[in-house]
This record gives sequence, structure tokens and C-alpha cells, in this order.
Amino acid sequence: MTVDLHSQTLPMLLRLLKLPAFAEHHEEEGRKAETQGVTHSAYLRQLVELELSARSGRRIERLQKASALPSEKTLATLKLEKLPTKVRRQLPALCEGGFIERAENVLAFGLPGRGKTHLACAIGHELVKRGYAIFFTSSVLLVQRLLVAKKELRLEAELKRLDVFDAVILDDIGYIQQDRDEMEVLFTFLAERYERRSVVITSNLVFSQWDRIFKDPMTTAAAIDRVVHHSVIIEMNGPSVRSEVAAQREEDERKSRKPEA
Repeated sequence: MTVDLHSQTLPMLLRLLKLPAFAEHHEEEGRKAETQGVTHSAYLRQLVELELSARSGRRIERLQKASALPSEKTLATLKLEKLPTKVRRQLPALCEGGFIERAENVLAFGLPGRGKTHLACAIGHELVKRGYAIFFTSSVLLVQRLLVAKKELRLEAELKRLDVFDAVILDDIGYIQQDRDEMEVLFTFLAERYERRSVVITSNLVFSQWDRIFKDPMTTAAAIDRVVHHSVIIEMNGPSVRSEVAAQREEDERKSRKPEA
């Protein structure tokens, strides 16, 4: 379809070029440029910067939506003072995303209630802000998704869909303890990402207990080898965060009760 360019307004032409920020701000920035005596090139540069900033914001919004990260589990809501000292030292570098650039994995171990999921999600949110594609899922749900794809003979296509993510956060890998089919699709997923893409894994099972997941000793060893070869290990060995929260809530409720007359 041919567009009559002479009949189009400047804002319409800018939108045809997919420059919505140009269209929105060119008049205002033009008035500023005239008032302040800004050069044409400086005026144009300002519009370009506004356009790039708007595009970056839209991209981060898309990444955030696609990530499926719990909105409440962010760095701002993470109680840093409760983290082990070593973990606090590791956190800034992990939030920068260098491990993704090196296709390394992050493995967070600890007993239930130690804040592993919150920590992994907080890192995920920070990485999204930096433009990385992150996907959060429970390990059980991911395995079920892959099993369905395998039964429908589209496992390879499903793995390719997941491959668009720079890092996949696999939460609670220790709860996969069912049948061999589950073990096989999980192993296939980890093998596909080996040395190419990152995984962030939380687990309440240490490596010596991973035979509960992968059943076969050889497969267990191979899986551990793939995730550990290039990895950062986080040990969440502090007190139970959930227990402390529950105790604090109970204390607050006790204090809020009015004494009986």
C-alpha cells in the first residue's frame, strides 16, 4: 500500500517510522531548543535519547511480564540483614548479571524457610531491570510442561521456547521425586542449557541427596556435573525466615489484643 506522504502530519509520519517518543516530544523539545538556543544536532540527539529510553522501558515491561516473577519478592523486600555474610557479599555481583554472560549457573541450597526463593527472585528482578530475559517457574511445573511437550512430540520446540531466556529460575528442585519420565525431561533441559544458558536452582537437598531426583547414580552424577561445572554456590544456612515471620506476627497480635476489663 502506497502512503501519500504529503498528506500526513509530522506526528503521523513519525509513528509510521515507529518513533512514538519523537512524535510525543518533538514540539515540546523544539520549543526548548528555540528558547535555549540549542543546535539542531543537540535537539535531534535529545529526541533520540528519549526514544531509546522509551523503547528500553517498554522492553523491560515486556521482560517483566514474561518472567512470571512474583512481584512481591524483590530486592527491596529482601531482609539483607538476615542473609549469611557470604551471601550478602555475593549478591551485588549476581544482580549485575556477569554469571549470565559467562553462561554460569547459580545454585542456592538451604533448609525450607531460609529465603532461597525470595533471594533467587530478587536477583531475577534486578536482572530484568538490566535487560536480561528471565523466567521463573517451580521445578514441578516445568517438568510437567516438558512432559506434556514430550507426549505431544514437541519437546524440542518447547526447549527452544525456553532457550530465549538468558536464565531460568528453577524453584524447589528437591520436590521432583516421582518417575523416570520426569527425571529424563529435567535432565534433557539441563543438558540443553549446559555452557550456553544459565539456570538458577533452589534446593533443600544437597548434592548427595540428588539421587532422589534423578534415581539412577550415573544420571545423578551427570546432572550434578553439568550444573556445577560453571556455577556459583549460595548456602542459605541461617535461621528460618518463615519461622521468624510467624513468631513476629504472633507477637504483634498478642500486643494488639486489648487487656480484658
